[in-house]
Amino acid sequence: MTIQTTRDGGKLYARVQGRIDTNTVGEAEKKLKDGIESVTELVLDFKEMDYISSAGLRLLLSLQKIMNRQGSLKITNVSEAVMEIFEVTGFSDILTIE
Repeated sequence: MTIQTTRDGGKLYARVQGRIDTNTVGEAEKKLKDGIESVTELVLDFKEMDYISSAGLRLLLSLQKIMNRQGSLKITNVSEAVMEIFEVTGFSDILTIE
Protein backbone atom coordinates (compact mmCIF):
# COMPACT_ATOMS: atom_id res chain seq x y z
CA MET A 1 0.00 0.00 0.00
CA THR A 2 1.22 3.46 -0.86
CA ILE A 3 -0.36 6.84 -0.30
CA GLN A 4 0.77 9.91 -2.17
CA THR A 5 -0.48 13.22 -0.80
CA THR A 6 -0.64 16.67 -2.34
CA ARG A 7 -1.66 19.77 -0.45
CA ASP A 8 -3.18 22.90 -1.93
CA GLY A 9 -4.08 25.40 0.77
CA GLY A 10 -6.80 23.80 2.89
CA LYS A 11 -7.28 20.90 0.48
CA LEU A 12 -5.47 17.58 0.95
CA TYR A 13 -5.55 15.15 -1.97
CA ALA A 14 -4.44 11.57 -1.28
CA ARG A 15 -4.00 8.87 -3.91
CA VAL A 16 -4.26 5.44 -2.30
CA GLN A 17 -2.78 2.40 -4.04
CA GLY A 18 -3.04 -1.25 -3.03
CA ARG A 19 -4.83 -2.50 0.07
CA ILE A 20 -5.82 -1.01 3.39
CA ASP A 21 -6.07 -3.93 5.79
CA THR A 22 -4.86 -4.95 9.25
CA ASN A 23 -1.24 -4.97 8.08
CA THR A 24 -1.29 -1.52 6.46
CA VAL A 25 -3.89 0.48 8.39
CA GLY A 26 -1.37 1.89 10.89
CA GLU A 27 0.77 3.34 8.12
CA ALA A 28 -2.32 4.63 6.29
CA GLU A 29 -3.65 6.29 9.44
CA LYS A 30 -0.35 8.03 10.11
CA LYS A 31 -0.07 9.25 6.53
CA LEU A 32 -3.69 10.47 6.28
CA LYS A 33 -4.04 12.01 9.73
CA ASP A 34 -0.65 13.75 9.76
CA GLY A 35 -1.36 17.47 9.51
CA ILE A 36 -5.09 17.00 8.89
CA GLU A 37 -6.08 19.52 11.59
CA SER A 38 -5.75 22.45 9.16
CA VAL A 39 -7.48 20.70 6.24
CA THR A 40 -10.97 21.80 5.17
CA GLU A 41 -11.33 19.38 2.26
CA LEU A 42 -9.94 15.85 2.14
CA VAL A 43 -10.14 14.00 -1.19
CA LEU A 44 -9.22 10.32 -1.31
CA ASP A 45 -8.56 8.91 -4.78
CA PHE A 46 -9.18 5.15 -4.74
CA LYS A 47 -8.54 4.55 -8.45
CA GLU A 48 -5.66 2.17 -7.69
CA MET A 49 -7.05 0.70 -4.48
CA ASP A 50 -7.65 -3.04 -4.62
CA TYR A 51 -9.22 -3.84 -1.27
CA ILE A 52 -10.31 -2.34 2.05
CA SER A 53 -10.86 -4.43 5.19
CA SER A 54 -12.86 -3.62 8.31
CA ALA A 55 -9.73 -1.97 9.73
CA GLY A 56 -9.67 0.34 6.71
CA LEU A 57 -13.38 1.05 7.07
CA ARG A 58 -12.80 2.08 10.70
CA LEU A 59 -10.09 4.47 9.50
CA LEU A 60 -12.51 6.00 6.96
CA LEU A 61 -15.13 6.41 9.68
CA SER A 62 -12.58 8.15 11.89
CA LEU A 63 -11.54 10.47 9.03
CA GLN A 64 -15.22 11.21 8.28
CA LYS A 65 -15.82 12.24 11.91
CA ILE A 66 -12.82 14.57 11.86
CA MET A 67 -13.78 16.11 8.54
CA ASN A 68 -17.44 16.57 9.60
CA ARG A 69 -16.12 19.02 12.23
CA GLN A 70 -13.75 20.94 9.98
CA GLY A 71 -14.84 20.51 6.37
CA SER A 72 -15.58 17.69 3.98
CA LEU A 73 -14.36 14.26 2.92
CA LYS A 74 -14.85 12.98 -0.61
CA ILE A 75 -13.81 9.64 -2.13
CA THR A 76 -13.29 9.46 -5.88
CA ASN A 77 -12.61 6.80 -8.54
CA VAL A 78 -13.80 3.83 -6.49
CA SER A 79 -13.37 0.43 -8.16
CA GLU A 80 -16.29 -1.99 -8.44
CA ALA A 81 -14.74 -4.33 -5.85
CA VAL A 82 -14.28 -1.58 -3.24
CA MET A 83 -17.70 -0.07 -4.04
CA GLU A 84 -19.29 -3.46 -3.37
CA ILE A 85 -17.68 -3.46 0.08
CA PHE A 86 -19.03 0.06 0.71
CA GLU A 87 -22.52 -1.01 -0.38
CA VAL A 88 -22.61 -4.23 1.65
CA THR A 89 -21.42 -2.44 4.80
CA GLY A 90 -23.65 0.62 4.35
CA PHE A 91 -20.67 2.95 3.99
CA SER A 92 -21.98 4.08 0.60
CA ASP A 93 -24.79 5.79 2.51
CA ILE A 94 -22.55 7.73 4.91
CA LEU A 95 -19.59 8.63 2.67
CA THR A 96 -19.51 11.10 -0.22
CA ILE A 97 -18.42 8.97 -3.16
CA GLU A 98 -17.98 10.39 -6.66
